[in-house]
Amino acid sequence: MSVSAASFDYDYLIVGGGAAGLSLAYHIAQEPRLARKKVLLIEPEAKDRNDRTWSFWADAPTLFDGIVAHEWRQIAFRSPGFERVLDLGRYRYKTINGLDYYRFVRRALADNPQFTTVQGIVNGLEETAGGVRVRSNAGDFTARFAFDSRPPDLARLRQPAKHRYLLQHFVGWEIETDHEVFNPDVVEFMDFRGEQHREARFIYVLPFSARKALVEYTLFSETPLPKEEYEAAIREYLSTTLQLSDYRITAEEVGAIPMTDHPLPARTGQHILNLGTRGGRAKPSTGYAFKRIQQHSARLVAALAATSLPPADPTGDQWQFHLFDTLLLDIMRRRGETTRDIFRQLFERNPVERIFRFLDETTSWADNFRIMNSVSPWPFMRSIAQVLRGRPGRRQ
Repeated sequence: MSVSAASFDYDYLIVGGGAAGLSLAYHIAQEPRLARKKVLLIEPEAKDRNDRTWSFWADAPTLFDGIVAHEWRQIAFRSPGFERVLDLGRYRYKTINGLDYYRFVRRALADNPQFTTVQGIVNGLEETAGGVRVRSNAGDFTARFAFDSRPPDLARLRQPAKHRYLLQHFVGWEIETDHEVFNPDVVEFMDFRGEQHREARFIYVLPFSARKALVEYTLFSETPLPKEEYEAAIREYLSTTLQLSDYRITAEEVGAIPMTDHPLPARTGQHILNLGTRGGRAKPSTGYAFKRIQQHSARLVAALAATSLPPADPTGDQWQFHLFDTLLLDIMRRRGETTRDIFRQLFERNPVERIFRFLDETTSWADNFRIMNSVSPWPFMRSIAQVLRGRPGRRQ
């Protein structure tokens, strides 16, 4: 039985109340032209814990500046033979706590009658005549459009003969000390001075004060480590690099972000669009996603407000940046330890604003050439050959 447009329960149905789902909901709430649209948000969890943090760089005000936990004007890059503290110019590096974000958006939606929130697990989405039907353990609903932010099932979708599948995986400790240890003005963006073990491994430090910081051990590789190996690396950094023996662990962060060139489509039907990681919003070569999610939400809402339809090109992604990501993933897969040298050359030979624009995928062709000309060409040439062959490179 078909569903007529007049009989839809909702105009928009958002599956998932994490970063991507709440971002789209908040952007809709801020758009006066969509004020009469009915929106259902289905989220399986209560989202009452600070389960993650999101960091990003920005050169302009954002919708969420009011809940930024901390921001910095400098970052440090460190590797054997090259260390530099970099002023960010017009950029700021910012971090947001997950719980602050959840609470902020939920407060904004709570008094808005166009939004309904249901706690439940979605079991299926299907196209109907002119819309979509969702099946969940909280009931079945219909809508004109559905926006799906559930994580993709990459284990089922994997095509290892064609695509590259890595993880950005990490363990972080938020620690406090009784004396001043950290430079609160400088993010330790990438500290590659430790052993690489044929992979890309670095320490990342967000200093919230001279006595409090998040210290994280991060890897780009195919397989996570036993937890004690991350913890041993953090202890080694604290004791050897910072010469710190007395500290308290006040919180822990554990995660694994997919980094893949597997095609993650922006939509799975005429009326079903994908958000967040499911829609390819985690940048394949870095794992950064928060700002890309905000840009995607703004693009979707602008089109819905102007035309009542999603944009024909939901993301606006450009093919050349996808190629750059694929090449770096291939290098990480073949010779992960050389990633350190590539990033060293990037930071040694380019202004940081150009690097950020490149990672934001807003550089011109001229700047793209300058970026690629600043790094050793041979690893990339080898990976270009693998791309032309249509298969990932393997470690020799």
